[in-house]
Amino acid sequence: MQLDHALLRTFIACVDAMSFNRAAQHVHRSPATVSTHIARLEQEVGAALFLRDTRNLALTRAGERLEGYARRILRLHDEAAESFGRPAIRGTITIGAPDDYISQFLPSVFRRFGLLYPQAEIRVFCAQSTALVPLVAAGEIDLAVVTRSTGVGGRLIRREPMVWIAARNGVALEKEPLPVALFEPGSEARRVTLAALAQSNLPYRAAYESFSLAGLLTIVEAGLAIAAVTKLSAPPELILPPGAVGLKAPESLDIALIRNPAANQQLSDAVEELVMQVP
Repeated sequence: MQLDHALLRTFIACVDAMSFNRAAQHVHRSPATVSTHIARLEQEVGAALFLRDTRNLALTRAGERLEGYARRILRLHDEAAESFGRPAIRGTITIGAPDDYISQFLPSVFRRFGLLYPQAEIRVFCAQSTALVPLVAAGEIDLAVVTRSTGVGGRLIRREPMVWIAARNGVALEKEPLPVALFEPGSEARRVTLAALAQSNLPYRAAYESFSLAGLLTIVEAGLAIAAVTKLSAPPELILPPGAVGLKAPESLDIALIRNPAANQQLSDAVEELVMQVP
């Protein structure tokens, strides 16, 4: 059996639109052609893919099975076509980011970069934003994904909400003054955390300090303190509900991409393009 890419693309358009007429607009074909494509695909797989009535579409079990395969096939096809259609780029680029951004934000960037530019190399430098900004300015790092603070420019990637986290047993929440674990002095995360504590008007003490997310999480999971971290890096089971024990939510953080203008422009442009595509 050979599954035609054009048929699969029409099938996915129908799944996304749940309408042959709307799918026809997306794939720039007539509704009759869309119906023909689906009929041919059903013939190839030997099973009905949609349950149809006069107004609605719904996937059959065979359709649900095919959807996962179809999306993977089309994604790999499009990545291969994009890779061979791009100019070959060689060289090495050094990318910096804090540990939470590396683990939660950059894996898809690295994966796509490797597929699209197999002759280029990436070096990863893990450090807090307060350390990365001067390293980019000094030319020791080509570009970095950082938390934007006063005086830091770069291109805004997105705004990331901050959340309070605490261990399930709630021991830290019951202490007075409230023990709080903070990021390093000078960091934007520390500034917005302290500002939120001041607005909460709760007695607290800065009980612990860490330069890394891993250190903060270890302290919180041990029940020794609470902390405020970005939502993308917060274990869901540790996130406190809004307003817990009277805590005000810290301001959101701006995640930005900063570049060293002297770095390889082709490589830097390539990485920036991929970073800006992260959902």
